[in-house]
Amino acid sequence: MKTVVIGLLGSVMDNKGKGVKRWDTWRPSVGICMQNDLMVDRFELIHDRRDTRLANNVGADMETVSPDTAVRLTELNFDDAWDFEHVYSTLLDFAEHYPFKPEEERYLLHITTGSHVAQICWFLLCEANYIPAQILQTSPVRGEDKAAGRCQIIDLDLSKYDVISSRFRNQHLEGTEFLKSGIATRNPDFNRMIQQIEKVAIRSTAPLLITGPTGAGKSQLAKRIFQLKQKRGLIKGEFVAVNCATLRGDSAMSALFGHTRGAFTGAQQARMGLLSRADGGLLFLDEIGELGLDEQAMLLHAIEEKRYYPVGSDTPQASDFQLIAGTNRDLYQQVENGSFREDLLARINLWSYQLPGLKDRREDIEPNLDYELHQAEIQHGHKVSFNKAARQRFLEFAFRPNASWRGNFRDLNAAIQRMTTLADGGRITEAIVEAEIERLTQRWQAMAAPAAQQPIIRLSDYLTPEQLDEIDLLDQWQLQKVIEICRESRTLSDAGRRLFDRSRLKKSSSNDSHRLRQMLAKFDLSFDDIDNR
Repeated sequence: MKTVVIGLLGSVMDNKGKGVKRWDTWRPSVGICMQNDLMVDRFELIHDRRDTRLANNVGADMETVSPDTAVRLTELNFDDAWDFEHVYSTLLDFAEHYPFKPEEERYLLHITTGSHVAQICWFLLCEANYIPAQILQTSPVRGEDKAAGRCQIIDLDLSKYDVISSRFRNQHLEGTEFLKSGIATRNPDFNRMIQQIEKVAIRSTAPLLITGPTGAGKSQLAKRIFQLKQKRGLIKGEFVAVNCATLRGDSAMSALFGHTRGAFTGAQQARMGLLSRADGGLLFLDEIGELGLDEQAMLLHAIEEKRYYPVGSDTPQASDFQLIAGTNRDLYQQVENGSFREDLLARINLWSYQLPGLKDRREDIEPNLDYELHQAEIQHGHKVSFNKAARQRFLEFAFRPNASWRGNFRDLNAAIQRMTTLADGGRITEAIVEAEIERLTQRWQAMAAPAAQQPIIRLSDYLTPEQLDEIDLLDQWQLQKVIEICRESRTLSDAGRRLFDRSRLKKSSSNDSHRLRQMLAKFDLSFDDIDNR
C-alpha cells in the first residue's frame, strides 16, 4: 500500500535557510522526506498562489533528498488565511474533489505547517471523514538529525473540538440533501427526520428500521444511506438488497445464509448467501416482516455475533455487515400474534424511522414532480416540461383529498413516465394531463373497492345519544368525514392540512390545526379522543 502525505506549504517554516545553509535547517515538509522509517510515495504539497516560487523550490529539495517520492503541487487561493469559514470551505472543496483510494493508499495529514486556523480545519475535515487520513505531526530536534526533525503519527480524540465543529454544522446539510436526492422537500417533519438519519448514518453502525407504506421510498433511502457512508469512507463492502417477500420455504435459508454442497436435495454446488456478500458492506432487508421465524432466529444470531451457519455446515462463517430493515407492516402487532420475534425487533429497533406516504406530504409533490421531470429528461435525452396550464391542472388534481396516491411515489413516478412518453416535442399538454388524471382516478377507485366492506365510522362511538339528538343530519355527515380523516392522519396538523386543502391556499398564513381543534371542540371532541379509539 502506498503512503501519501497531504500538507500545506509552510510559508515561514519551509522558507528557512539560504543557499547551502538550508540543508542544515529544519524545514517541516522537507524533513518528512528525510525520515529513515517513513517512506513517502507521494507528497501532495498545497500552497497559496503567492507562494508558487517557494513551493517549486521546496518541492525540488524534497525530490532531491527522496528521489522515490513524487511531489505534486496544488495551488489553492486563501484570500484570508485567518477567516475560519473561508479556509474551511477552501480545504473542504479540495477534499471533496481529491480522488481518495483508501483501499490502495494510506494517507497522512501533515498539520504542523499552515496557520492555526488551517490546522483546526484539517481536524474538522478528518472528524467528518472527508479526509480518510491519520494525523502526522513533525517537530525539530537537536543533533545530527536536526535537518530531518522528528515525525509522529497521532491518533487524536477529535471529540474535544466539538465546540469548534458546531460552527460548521451547516456542512451536514450536504449529507441531508444527498439523502433526499437533492429534492428541496418542504415538509418540516420529513426534513427533520432526514437530518437525524444523516447524523445516525455517519456516526453509528447499529441497525436501522425504516417503516412506511409501499412506495414511500424505503429502498431508495437505504441505497442513499449506503452511498453516503461510502462517500465518507465509512464502508468498504457492497450494497446488498433483498425483498424478503420473495424468499419462501426452504430457499429462504439458503438465499440468506448459503449452503454447503449436498446440504439438501438439489444442492449440487455450495452457495454463498447474501450475508456473506454483505461482509464489510450494508445489507438491506426490505419487508423483513415476511421472514419466517427460523430465518429470524438465524438473523438475530448473525447480527449479534457477526457469525452464522450456512445450511448443512457445522462451521460458522463470519460476516460483519451493517443492517437496514424495511417494512410496511406493524411489527409490534406481528410480535403479538407470534409471527415476529420480540428479541429481533428489539435488536433492529434502536433507530426507527417511519416514512410518510405521499398523501401526508402533499407540499412535497411539486418538488418531487420537478425531480421526476429531470429524471425523464435524462432518460429521453431532451428537455421535457409542462405548459403552464397543464402543470397547474396536474398540481390542482394532485392536491385534492380524493387523490389518494395509494402507490405513493411510485404512482407519481409512473404518471410522469407516461406523460413524458406521450409528450410530442417534449411538451406535456392539458389533454395529456386530463388523460393521466382519468387513468389514476380509475386505478385508485378499483383499488379502493374492497374498502367499502370496511366498518363505517359510527358517531355513537364518540358521542352520547343526547349529543347526537342535537346535531343536524348535515353536521353528522360532515363530522363523520372529519373523524375518518383524523383517524387516517398521524397528527392534528396533517389532518388539518387535508381537510382545509383549498381554503388554506387563499390565506397569507394558515393554522390548520387550530381550525380543526375548534371544529372538534364544537362537539366536545379532541384529536386525542379520536386517535385513542
